[in-house]
Amino acid sequence: MFTDRIQAGKLLAQKLKKYKDQSGVVLAVPRGGVPLGYVVAHELNLPLELLLAKKLGHPSNEEYAIGAVSLTDRYVSSREKVSPEYLEQETERVRARLREMQQKFIGKHSPESLEGKIVIVIDDGIATGLTLLSTIRMLRRQDPQRIVIAVPVSSREALKKLSEQADEVVCLLVPDDFYGVGAFYENFDQVSDEAVLFYLEKHRREFVPLTKGQ
Repeated sequence: MFTDRIQAGKLLAQKLKKYKDQSGVVLAVPRGGVPLGYVVAHELNLPLELLLAKKLGHPSNEEYAIGAVSLTDRYVSSREKVSPEYLEQETERVRARLREMQQKFIGKHSPESLEGKIVIVIDDGIATGLTLLSTIRMLRRQDPQRIVIAVPVSSREALKKLSEQADEVVCLLVPDDFYGVGAFYENFDQVSDEAVLFYLEKHRREFVPLTKGQ
């Protein structure tokens, strides 16, 4: 059981300390992953960015992920048989939401390139992992050196799937009985838009990138 996202982030940072001052970037899944992402990025002295990617839901059950969409890319599982028309319509709907988030949280800030970097993806927990699996496949196209998934808690099934796709998975707690991510936090209040902006702006003020030779 974790006290809150900040405490969980501190525990995660301890497990990731080998990446401190490396050529890397922390990608936080909004909104719940942002407080943890801030702590990890701060402790490891790495840039912090938002992972702007969302689930592509099945036409008969939008909660079931058949892929993922980013602002510039899309991955759809080859096992899923859905119409091209649905894919285009749903992709544009998701991207419209992502553009809203980009404008609200990022503005004119230019995100870090992932090419050749150690990419550490942070969330507050993983239930099914289906969206993240598709997101990993999209991230691979940006040619990172390494993809690390780091979460405080995950279902055993999701962890197994992610371990097959990511270069490394760091998870602090894998319960035998998984009742949902929030069940493993004493405080699991919803993360507001204001909180996301607070942590992003706080990190931008504090972060001092290493210069060559340091």
